[in-house]
Amino acid sequence: MTRRFSRAAGGATAALLLMGLSACGYALVGRGTSTDPSIKKIGVPTFKDATGKPALDQKITQKVIEELLKRGHFDVVPTATGVDAVVEGELVSYSVVPVGFSEEGTGVNRTQASRYGIALTARVRYTKTGEKEPIWASDNFTFRDEYDIGADPATFFDREDQALDRLAASFARNLVAAMLEAF
Repeated sequence: MTRRFSRAAGGATAALLLMGLSACGYALVGRGTSTDPSIKKIGVPTFKDATGKPALDQKITQKVIEELLKRGHFDVVPTATGVDAVVEGELVSYSVVPVGFSEEGTGVNRTQASRYGIALTARVRYTKTGEKEPIWASDNFTFRDEYDIGADPATFFDREDQALDRLAASFARNLVAAMLEAF
């Protein structure tokens, strides 16, 4: 009888422990928000671009707008007027550097780049309209990606563009998470 009681008590304890752990407040990352509830409309004007990379400012701005819209808590517009908060950014640097090499070169130099890394750094401020201090800011928000150029040199720029699309989406997703989740 004591053995049955201890098994039943152990099972009940385990069940209570599991129920308690499931109620600890864990949530999926990227779904929460710690934004002021009075912020209903966010303006995201085109990011300033000091990189010289054509159309990079439009691509990053569009991805940030899309990411904010995915959250479903806000109206998002491409201007800084008539809004409750503004996301302002400046793309400070964009670089493409070789990070992997192969022995497939010709002539005297037999080594050539086979993998490239791209990095984007931005200065971003997320500010409630009428406030001097930002809700969130970073002077050095950086994101990186890599890509292989493959055997066909004609696809080099296509691969960079594909990597840039991935970088822009990841950059925006992480930026919005940092701004709204206060991490």
